[in-house]
Amino acid sequence: MLSDIEIAQQAKLLPIKEVAAKIGISEDELEFYGKYKAKLSDELANRVQNNPDGKLVLVTAINPTPAGEGKKIGRASCRERV
Repeated sequence: MLSDIEIAQQAKLLPIKEVAAKIGISEDELEFYGKYKAKLSDELANRVQNNPDGKLVLVTAINPTPAGEGKKIGRASCRERV
């Protein structure tokens, strides 16, 4: 059985632009922090505030930094699968 680190090292990262596009988020609604991470903009929050509530997705084993990095992509990836 592979260890957690071996699984993580085999994962293929996708550019955040591609992940966001799959769930209907434009590049203008992202604040990029490199090729693989971004924060969601206030404009996106305003655009979707009247949308019906979606499914609750709990993301575990991701420890965000004090700046809040590390959890956004997990949410986007889960949202795509739901």
